[in-house]
Amino acid sequence: MKKSLLALGLSVAAAFPAAEAATLDLFVDKASGQIYAEPGPGRTKLGTFQQVEDAAAPAAAPVAAPTPVASAPAPAAAPAPVLAAASSKKWYDRLSLRGYTQLRFNQGLDSTAKELRAPGDRFIGDNQSLGIRRARVILSGDVSEHLSLYLQPDFASTPTGSSTGNFGQLRDLYADIYFDKQREFRLRAGQSKIPYGWENLQSSQNRLTPDRADALNSAVRDERDLALLFYYSPVEIAERFKMLVSSGLKGSGDYGIFGFGIYNGQGANRLEANNSLHTVVHASYPFKFASGQIVEFGVDAYHGYFRTGTGAISVGGQSFTPTTNTRPRGFKDQRVAAHFTVYPQPFGLQGEWTVGQGPELDLGQRRIDVQSLNGGYLQAMYRTASPVGMLTPYVKYQSYEGGAKFDTNAPRLDVEEVEAGLEWQFRPELELTMAYSHMNRTNVQTAPYNSVDGDLLRLQLQFNY
Repeated sequence: MKKSLLALGLSVAAAFPAAEAATLDLFVDKASGQIYAEPGPGRTKLGTFQQVEDAAAPAAAPVAAPTPVASAPAPAAAPAPVLAAASSKKWYDRLSLRGYTQLRFNQGLDSTAKELRAPGDRFIGDNQSLGIRRARVILSGDVSEHLSLYLQPDFASTPTGSSTGNFGQLRDLYADIYFDKQREFRLRAGQSKIPYGWENLQSSQNRLTPDRADALNSAVRDERDLALLFYYSPVEIAERFKMLVSSGLKGSGDYGIFGFGIYNGQGANRLEANNSLHTVVHASYPFKFASGQIVEFGVDAYHGYFRTGTGAISVGGQSFTPTTNTRPRGFKDQRVAAHFTVYPQPFGLQGEWTVGQGPELDLGQRRIDVQSLNGGYLQAMYRTASPVGMLTPYVKYQSYEGGAKFDTNAPRLDVEEVEAGLEWQFRPELELTMAYSHMNRTNVQTAPYNSVDGDLLRLQLQFNY
């Protein structure tokens, strides 16, 4: 590269008459690679060049030196002509590749812990203590000023009912279509996160706790669906959302201060089961105070109809399949939620609560019907730098009472859980999370859906790349 730039510099130097200057300083623009004859922003000095006459060439006729004019300032030198047109980048040259992997180890601390089950962690339970929780690779970037792409598969998925893990499965595949040059208004089309619940939108790469709270996550399992979503993000607030993630303050990302749209409603990587779309609306605003403290408030809501899968249940030696008695489009499925986040600077506080209606199994009546639900969580954390890295201890309480609509027969899920943990980021690319949980939760995988109480220790090593 240096030899090419030197050749370009000599070519430009040769283009200037020897009578005007014996030597010439040349500068290269870092971004464009163009050569200039004077310094400027973003330009680096290439060197000082002197024209050398060919010995075989005839000597130039002497030229009288012009009379200097002391009072006239020297005119600014015009940029040197572009010697080679800079080829514009192809769209695929503007894409970036990154990702992260999570290795998780779970250890029950009492005899009942082996009976524990949780939708967010398939390694909870007997003989399932160590595994790869997530293996994500993210390809993203701008195709043009008005279009960007985002693709994220996960290579640590396990199909329902399978004893074999680490299958590849799509998580995100969407395009952001921008309507203005400032990129304040955009349409997101494809499979992406549904803007319901603050913690649902927060990446697992940034989240402190191993799993999301059941109350919010039971609304949109895997947090994603096939959707068309409109977002509005003013430039200043978009930058704030970005900073809250890049600075390590555990932001949820830019999903606009306002958003709305439609989605299938059956969940990510699931075929649509009725001819009825869900609608969702989202609002969230991160307020910044004079002290520098940032506090975010917001509300979300969705409405639709959900088709629940059914199967045989064996209770007390009797087997039956619950009746549904619903219209073809399924059960009414609607919720509203509120959230707040005091970002850890250094102390932080975070909470969400949701109420609504959805499908739920009534074991006594042997049928599935629409029932009310409610739940949420409260989490406190403290973020501090230490000689061994960034430390963030936390404590979290969560509860939920309502149907588990994504599980067969939509059994009632009762959760009450306290978790205390510590995230230790000893290098920017490496972090270790240690968490102790006391859980009381329903095992919604197997009838008769008993409640289990147990203590669990979890370790998670995450490496970012």
